[in-house]
Amino acid sequence: MTDADSEQENDMTADFPVAVDGHRLVWRGGGETLVVEPWGRDSVRVRAALMGDVEDADWALVTPDARAHDRVRIEADSDGAVLVNGDIRVELATSSWFHEIVGHEVTACELTFRDADGRVLFRELSRGGSLNLRARNMRPRLGDDGISLTASFEADPGEHLAGMGQYQQHVLDLKGTTLELAHRNSQASVPFVVSSAGYGFLWHNPAIGRATFARNRTEWHAESTTQLDYWVTAGSTPARIARAYADATGHAPMMPERGLGLWQSKLRYASQDELMGVAREHRARGLPLDVIVADFFHWPHMGDFRFEDEFWPDPAAMTAELQGLDVELMVSVWPQVSLESENFAYLRAHNMLVRSDRGVDVQMSFEGPSVFLDVTNPAARAWLWETCRKNYGAYGVRTFWLDEAEPEFGVYDYDAYRTHLGPYQRVGNIYPQAFARAFFDGQSADGETEIVNLVRCAWAGSQRYGALVWSGDISSSWEDLARQVTAGIHMGVAGIPWFTTDIGGFHRGNVADPAFHELLVRWFQLGAFSPVMRMHGDRLPYAEVAAADGSRRLRSGGPNELWSFGDEVLEILARYAHLREELRGVVRGAMRAAHEDGQPVMRGLFHEFPADPRAWEVDDQFLLGADVLVAPVVVAGARERDVHLPAGARWTNAATGERHDGGRTIRVAAPLDVIPVFLRDGAHPYLVGRTATRDGA
Repeated sequence: MTDADSEQENDMTADFPVAVDGHRLVWRGGGETLVVEPWGRDSVRVRAALMGDVEDADWALVTPDARAHDRVRIEADSDGAVLVNGDIRVELATSSWFHEIVGHEVTACELTFRDADGRVLFRELSRGGSLNLRARNMRPRLGDDGISLTASFEADPGEHLAGMGQYQQHVLDLKGTTLELAHRNSQASVPFVVSSAGYGFLWHNPAIGRATFARNRTEWHAESTTQLDYWVTAGSTPARIARAYADATGHAPMMPERGLGLWQSKLRYASQDELMGVAREHRARGLPLDVIVADFFHWPHMGDFRFEDEFWPDPAAMTAELQGLDVELMVSVWPQVSLESENFAYLRAHNMLVRSDRGVDVQMSFEGPSVFLDVTNPAARAWLWETCRKNYGAYGVRTFWLDEAEPEFGVYDYDAYRTHLGPYQRVGNIYPQAFARAFFDGQSADGETEIVNLVRCAWAGSQRYGALVWSGDISSSWEDLARQVTAGIHMGVAGIPWFTTDIGGFHRGNVADPAFHELLVRWFQLGAFSPVMRMHGDRLPYAEVAAADGSRRLRSGGPNELWSFGDEVLEILARYAHLREELRGVVRGAMRAAHEDGQPVMRGLFHEFPADPRAWEVDDQFLLGADVLVAPVVVAGARERDVHLPAGARWTNAATGERHDGGRTIRVAAPLDVIPVFLRDGAHPYLVGRTATRDGA
């Protein structure tokens, strides 16, 4: 559209209730300003504010390519306006009437979203006649410059929903659920949802709140914010929706090669000698290893961001030897700053710490009182990277473990804290994205092109900062194992394709317990087919750690290496570690699809087979990329399980070579050393027989 066209269209609609401003539709009434505009191919952005113009907040959305708007069409008349952008159509229906109850004229504007065929995707909640409901309910907060916001919609009661990040619940279809829009340890709230009705919806607001997907209405609520802001795309398949969402919020980088193999960790290698001993043993045993981890409390105090000299005397020699072994070192970084840290006074003086608005200014007390670095502050992000570059990067460390990224407040009183960007209640969900950004921006500026950093939480847009998200401090239980399958699927739908879990769970797996050995084997099998395969856990029994002068250091967990659980377990784990090496091409291809096309690495069956109704219900299977169907065993003692084979393909059992038509559920054998895997339409034939038992069964 040319400037002349825009001026002519503005003149033509000057007396209409909805103004046309270029490609934007603007309605004003009752103190509200509503803006609807195209934002990427087949997508729109909706914003509304009270008593002022909408803000250009860039929490997660990136500026769209103007070429994506070559199919935009706008119509306006006395009843409202229509915006068509490719396959999405938004109707703005305006009305005005004398409202006898209040004694004056009132106006309204209601939105309806349709696909290219005119079918309703969803619409704003109607006024309901005498009910006088408000679909955009913006209530000023007394004594505050913000608002409490609830946006309500009517959607298909029979739709299936997926996405929203991870909530540690074994629930695949989110229709009928209520979810907290807030981060916690093992909970990552990523407010993007995909509907089987053919749309994706991003709640573009980092405020603490709630999402409810009921049969009678969908509601999004922000406890404190400044405006309504959401993004919608229409797509006939989940793959098309994922592509549009990645374009809107940023694509993940290409996963570096070190992300495709085994990562080894425990709580915690307490010294340089201990860590190097494990790396050498891996090589001596011929076991694959890509990354090994120097976990937390390798530092003198939280917030020092450096190795403690007594336990890590020569980091340069350590990283040099690891490089010779073709192993990368990953170093843990916590955003907490101890009140005893050598950096505390400087950071406090320069307003680089999160502030407690009430009470004593201590936000966590694990291993002593601490507060959180305010990574929403660009100056704090720059300081953090400069400090880590000097104390870690100088030794060749380029992979970081960004723990505690929610952040994990000692008490989740979200309204008690304040950041550079504003009250935590209003902006807090952006924190993990900003934490990942601190390292990505710093490393990129230094010329690093292969960035992957492990993060314990994420928000919309985190993927573009090289964030590999793991599912937090989960328990070593069969229930939690099953939940990780669902969590990985939902994270992929929510646009976070790099996902991993602590193999074996984090809390209290006993190294000597045969029951734990079974759980570990099944979890390790899942890990072999996960986006990233990573051993970690707080194993029992604990080992105390002390300095040479007898002073206490944080304890270490029990051994967590592949050979720590006995020869029979080692034989199975070693086979799957080697199988992971053979899967590098499969994983690399799925990572490339994530990078280039925005597709999840770990996919629900519905992603590839949306026309199969069962595919939206199966919560204990997934696809690695497009062609490898994985059905992990998630029940103690099970030696067989049912596997649903989606309609629209033929499936080859990777263990036996048997072929099956899709569209049915079959029962398959699953001895302890076998994870059921099926290959789509003859894909990856070299994998046939690789998951078979020792006896070839």
